Amino acid sequence: MSTSIVQDQLMLIDGELTPPQSGKQYPNVNPATEEVIGYAPDAGPEDISKAIAAARRAFDETDWSTNHAFRRHCLEQLAAAIAASLDELGRIDVAELGVPVSSLPMTQGFFVPSMSQTAELADTYTYEQPLSDVGFLRREAVGVVGAIFTWNCGFMLWTTKVFPALAAGNTVVVRPAPETPWGSTVIARLIADKTDIPPGVVNVVTSSDPGVAIALTEDPRVDMISFTGSTKVGKAIMAQAAGTVKKVLLELGGKNPNIILDDADLKTAISMSTGLCCAVAGQACGLFSRILLPRSRYEEGVQLAAALVSGVVPGDPSDPATRQGPQVSAAQRDRILGLIETAKAEGARVVTGGGVTDAPLGYYIQPTILADVEPDSTIAQQEVFGPVLTLIAYDDDADAIRIANNSIYGLFSVVSSPDIDRATKLARQIRTGSVMVNGAPLFGSAPFGGYKQSGLGREIGTWGFEEYLEVKAVGISEDAVWRPS
Repeated sequence: MSTSIVQDQLMLIDGELTPPQSGKQYPNVNPATEEVIGYAPDAGPEDISKAIAAARRAFDETDWSTNHAFRRHCLEQLAAAIAASLDELGRIDVAELGVPVSSLPMTQGFFVPSMSQTAELADTYTYEQPLSDVGFLRREAVGVVGAIFTWNCGFMLWTTKVFPALAAGNTVVVRPAPETPWGSTVIARLIADKTDIPPGVVNVVTSSDPGVAIALTEDPRVDMISFTGSTKVGKAIMAQAAGTVKKVLLELGGKNPNIILDDADLKTAISMSTGLCCAVAGQACGLFSRILLPRSRYEEGVQLAAALVSGVVPGDPSDPATRQGPQVSAAQRDRILGLIETAKAEGARVVTGGGVTDAPLGYYIQPTILADVEPDSTIAQQEVFGPVLTLIAYDDDADAIRIANNSIYGLFSVVSSPDIDRATKLARQIRTGSVMVNGAPLFGSAPFGGYKQSGLGREIGTWGFEEYLEVKAVGISEDAVWRPS
């Protein structure tokens, strides 16, 4: 993989690649080296307002929302352009997020096929259907969608948010996370250079100012907010959107349980936690960070978890041999270290890791295994978003379910046992949006979203597409005949 990075990045507003009106930029920092690798446009209130106005006009005054075949054509162009640019997008993920090169096939492979599938929905979805004998139901675009990104997902959120929003006929204003702006500015360039997407349909506004995102959530010209990020920020967005009663789609935090039953293959089951923990430095809402072990096999599981991460040495993410990169920022690193210290003060046992590495630069944390964790302790309840796994003992199946559901979150879970009936029985009792039995893959083929404070709504596939549609009932007089549009 080439190491070069395109550093002259611009926003996309009303069809034009442009710097902010103020001319301001902010530094983009490589978390592995702490070096400034370039700059991103630092938009202000005037830029986000202009982008919203462009999106509003494009929705209200063009046929984007009703010309299904044209939308499909444009999105297929964009899907092809992104697929052809995976090398560049991968270099950006390595440079600005610290994703190891070795993890890119996993992070990119899940979501590339979904772009073409979503583009096809734009033209093949049944937007109208009969409503008994009184009329018909019509599904139509919500309007202007504000898409607010977290920093840990690379271009994935384009495939799970922007593509379905556009395919459904909406116009979009994208606000990438300040820590990882370049993936979105590169896609903005692809839209401008490689597609027939009309001006104003997609706008990309980067900024270090949280007020820019707040302006997007509060503006009455915006009809819907789609956000991926922390539960804390998600709550704030709900409050900000309430003033104009916007629709909200929220994919928030997780404290996902990995329930390992007493007859399971421990190595296989525990690897589902340790593998992802290292591959993305724990910076994933889908990480199975709570490992629940039967007391009869608890210490065996503790030692195996430690052994599985013992050979992982965080290092240069551009080195193909590296299995774990850095945290995204110094603030994230310090927050995680603080939670580890709190865990120790509350009685947790550090089996391995627990601190920073000896690298002279970079925001690195050792992969950490914490044992003897109490289900109600801070580390068992708060999302760490770092390479930290907590191991919790349980007495029986009922106790495992009680512990698994003892959380404000309800995003993801896994149950492992060769007894499928037993595992499935537990799966039905877990309060999470997705459950993997013995690691059965779900990404790309099932709806993704959570219960409780893990969010509202679902993403991926037809389920995610329909989140961006309103439902309209139309009644017709008895002597009229309904014909699909």
